[in-house]
Amino acid sequence: MLKLSYYLTNDSKNTLEKNKITTSVSDLNVLILEKNVNNRKTVIVKALKDVVFHKAEITLDIKFSDDSLFFLNGYQSWTDTKESYISEPEKLSKRAKRFFKKNRLNDTFSKSSDYLINKFAFDRYGDTLFYDYDKNKLHGYDLFYIKGDNEFFSFNYNYKNAYLIYEVLRKEKVVKLISDVRKLLLKKDEEFIIFDYSYNQLYEEGLKEFYKEFPLKNTKKIFGYTSWYNYYQEINEHIILRDLDALDNRFNLFQIDDGYETFVGDWLNIDKFKFPNGLNEIVNKIHEKGYMAGIWLAPFIAEEKSLLFKNHKELFKKDKLGNFVKCGGNWSGFYALDFDNEKARNYIKECLEYYINLGFDFFKLDFLYAVSLPRYYDTTKAIVTDKAYKFIKDILKDKLILGCGALPFSSTNYFDYLRVGPDVSLQFDDVWFMRFAHRERISTKITLQNTIYRSIFDKHLFLNDPDVFLLRDNNIKLSSKQKEALLIINSLFGSVLMTSDDIALYDDIKKKQLQLAFDIFYNAYDIKYERSKNYINFSYKLNGKEYKYSYNTLKGVLTNG
Repeated sequence: MLKLSYYLTNDSKNTLEKNKITTSVSDLNVLILEKNVNNRKTVIVKALKDVVFHKAEITLDIKFSDDSLFFLNGYQSWTDTKESYISEPEKLSKRAKRFFKKNRLNDTFSKSSDYLINKFAFDRYGDTLFYDYDKNKLHGYDLFYIKGDNEFFSFNYNYKNAYLIYEVLRKEKVVKLISDVRKLLLKKDEEFIIFDYSYNQLYEEGLKEFYKEFPLKNTKKIFGYTSWYNYYQEINEHIILRDLDALDNRFNLFQIDDGYETFVGDWLNIDKFKFPNGLNEIVNKIHEKGYMAGIWLAPFIAEEKSLLFKNHKELFKKDKLGNFVKCGGNWSGFYALDFDNEKARNYIKECLEYYINLGFDFFKLDFLYAVSLPRYYDTTKAIVTDKAYKFIKDILKDKLILGCGALPFSSTNYFDYLRVGPDVSLQFDDVWFMRFAHRERISTKITLQNTIYRSIFDKHLFLNDPDVFLLRDNNIKLSSKQKEALLIINSLFGSVLMTSDDIALYDDIKKKQLQLAFDIFYNAYDIKYERSKNYINFSYKLNGKEYKYSYNTLKGVLTNG
């Protein structure tokens, strides 16, 4: 059953007449065309008057049991993603839900009465500003399946126009589809594809259809180094060149991460104290060793302390109350550039071209959800995101792009690689208070589960980046067993394998582990996995031998299966 909810607009003033909200699909304000062809349903609406959509949803006629498993794909790269039982509620604290809902209903980015929300902007990383969290609901985006006695598989063909939210009502045992069209304006006689999705009663048949729509990519795998997960922003020329010298010919990428610039957003200002000779000579030395040179940037944001934010506030997005759109609490707090502003787009282009001219081959672009965060009236989040990601691709052309903090289905057309989980933490599940903050927090525990469950995307939407493995003994709180699990799972389920260790310090045991990772990464095949309560059992073949493991998701360790 299809339900539409929308407002009529006043033709003379183009403002909402809120007293004319309707949920009827049979009145004369819109025409609806529905098509069902080969397990694919398309719904097109045509406006007979100016309308602004509030909600569009379809209730599916499918059955499932208490033992069914639901794949719930998180909103962006870092959002926790897994196969869930109906008994497992979504992890968001009552306090977070209360304050997030208040800002969502206000439709602004105004200050909350909660100190932590204001300071760290926990409500900006995910979907809490536009999705109504409820303990009775589970939800995911753009691809959904059910495993169990009653199978089901579906994905969104319409991701360029509108994200598709799959919502499971736990008590009623009902699945709804919600098209993310809030605030979409259709002028009289305009048409819009409001739903376009696949549906299949068999998991394997649905998977085949998905892979037919998104065939295998021939992009090369990455076995590389990144400076972040050892030094964070405390990098300098000495550290970078020392760690570069330690690598051997198995590696094909050396990436300089955050910390080379003076402030986030001031991408044209290299920190002269840390890098007195700039980056050009480092790029040359990377190339001399036969590696690609990678650089980290966050093109759609700038932090509060940056010169860009201090001196050019006209380049930044504001909400309808005139508040700058804060995107999170990292660094000194950071804000979204106004992608509708031509000068802001020109600045992004200038910065990216600067690093192209320095000779960088590989661009890790981070915090990309920021361009989707501001409320864009009259259009959808998906349309804006597609336009922004295409803008990036048009600038970088044949350079390799790794998206991070990005919306997955929007990334498929433009990014070669995508991070599929949150940042690895130097302890298994980060500090205790962050577990109640938001679903995109750093966590080795969560990123390992994401790496396994989002492997369905690998080599089809993009090549999956599961983040780093770490074997070192210093500056880390992961146990040896947890480091082993991180190494094997990343090697097996991802197509980007990176570390931040100074491998010159590896002993013989760690050198053998590194070689094992390399062998699994390039040569493992026939990879299978299955969830069983708090364990994920998986197997693979390597050099003609089968290996079986059981991964304990609560403790982060492997046992032989």
